[in-house]
Amino acid sequence: MPNPTAQRQSIVPPGTEALYSVFHFSPATRVGDTIWVSGQVGIDARMMPADGMAAQARIAFESLKAVLAAAGASLADVVELTTYHTSLRDELAAFTQVKDEYLPERYPSWTAVGVTELALPGLCIEIQAVAVAGSGEG
Repeated sequence: MPNPTAQRQSIVPPGTEALYSVFHFSPATRVGDTIWVSGQVGIDARMMPADGMAAQARIAFESLKAVLAAAGASLADVVELTTYHTSLRDELAAFTQVKDEYLPERYPSWTAVGVTELALPGLCIEIQAVAVAGSGEG
């Protein structure tokens, strides 16, 4: 018999419906208290990459925060972070500084991966996360 608390939910915050319908993926998926957040990137309202890694990272973390809120969680609930960088070694210190602004304590597990390209030209960072709702409390 299926566990009703473990039903799969697609999390599609307002403004991200096109991602779901056009590109066929959920910004996040929640099963029970666990939330898997798809990669968040640093694009502005015009769908253009922000200028530089730090600006892109801030936008990506703000997007991550919004998706988690729509799923009933917060940045404090992030237990695993995976980041993809087009210039990992050159920008890791600057990225870490931005990351620590958004995740200042109780650091999650983190894997940083260097890649040759991301989905759009000009992107330099993508942030993927796993969160457990309520785990960041206390």
